[in-house]
Amino acid sequence: GASEEVAPPLQQSFMIPKKEINMVSDMAKWKRSQAYADYMGFILTLNEGVRGKKLTCEYKVSEPIEKLVALLNTLDRWIDETPPVDQPSRFGNKAFRTWYAKLDQEAEKLVATVIPKHLADAAPEVAVYLKESVGNSTRIDYGTGHEAAFAAFLCCLCKIGVLRVDDQMAIVFKVFNRYLEVMRKLQKTYRMEPAGSQGVWGLDDFQFLPFIWGSSQLIDHPNLEPRHFVDEKVVNENHKDFMFLECILFITEVRTGRF
Repeated sequence: GASEEVAPPLQQSFMIPKKEINMVSDMAKWKRSQAYADYMGFILTLNEGVRGKKLTCEYKVSEPIEKLVALLNTLDRWIDETPPVDQPSRFGNKAFRTWYAKLDQEAEKLVATVIPKHLADAAPEVAVYLKESVGNSTRIDYGTGHEAAFAAFLCCLCKIGVLRVDDQMAIVFKVFNRYLEVMRKLQKTYRMEPAGSQGVWGLDDFQFLPFIWGSSQLIDHPNLEPRHFVDEKVVNENHKDFMFLECILFITEVRTGRF
């Protein structure tokens, strides 16, 4: 109801997250947890929110959404300021570590720009998810686990009341879509390895969520069908409206061989 949306819960305590899934048996514990229910609920709620909608449609853009886009624009600018270095190996450009070190240093400050003063205590906890969402600086790789951390970052902002129910479409179309653009730029610029990619589990080596939310966007579309996803002309004409086709376009840019 409206009442619980107005006032944030009084006593919230925050803590720096630590790794809890260390062995196979921990997965069962995770799946029974409240955090898992919250995370899955978040993904599925957004899935309903974008159903049958184009990226280019009208939706409300709140101040926290604008601030999140500004945060992502900052990460983008840092890529421009940190060009790849000359090195013998083609993949995993070491300049990524320089870029990442900057985020590592600034993450809490960046998060503090998005959350109101009375929630300042949450910044150190929430910032960990942001730092986890851009890839691994040791291995210079990126994968769906990093993407999941970004979704968890957004989910945290919902839980503390920074993002609200009527931000749903903007969360996916404005913030998450901008995140994808910045990640694609990271992946290309620093030639990042796909993290844990077996090459057979998904269409894409790097992303997973835009296929879920992107397929929801396409529900009841009058003429776009799966056979069109390999049609270059259809992809070029529609990718600005549909996240799914943005992914397909990126795959065709970075991969060679038959689709």
